[in-house]
Amino acid sequence: MLKALRPLATLIEGAIDRIGGLTAWIALVMIGLVATNVLLRYAFSFGSVWAQELEWHLLAALILLGMAHALQRGENVRVDLFYNRYSPRTKRVVDVISALLLITVSLLFIWLSLGYVEQSRSISEASPDPGGIPLRWLVKALIPLGYGLLVLQQLAQLLRLLDSPLQTPTESSHV
Repeated sequence: MLKALRPLATLIEGAIDRIGGLTAWIALVMIGLVATNVLLRYAFSFGSVWAQELEWHLLAALILLGMAHALQRGENVRVDLFYNRYSPRTKRVVDVISALLLITVSLLFIWLSLGYVEQSRSISEASPDPGGIPLRWLVKALIPLGYGLLVLQQLAQLLRLLDSPLQTPTESSHV
């Protein structure tokens, strides 16, 4: 039955991969924006609240949209002090438990953030600073979206772990 779900895991990971490509562009835009803001501030004594806030909004998008992609690629931070010594079977158990815990925590973040985003949207929250960015709820909406992507990535990872009992996540990740 799990083999029948393999295309679903591939579909999820493909979507996460494309979103990860988008985050690379967000990082490039953010670098350009920060460099421009610094140049304008120090060379011309000109600053913009809007541009400064945009840096933070882009950083939020970069982190929240990129965390599932980083996890998919194995670029997350983890402590391998004990893990490297485990047998393939023990690694699989640890990986399954870790995936289930991350899904649980991510679902909790989604549930807790929905009211936060809705409250911001319902009052049309904007920056409190003059010249700041309006529609602050849009950046807040990245919280449930980012954690939703994390849930999807972990579900795909679980499918792969359970389909291939003795492979570790780095051995079973796609492309």
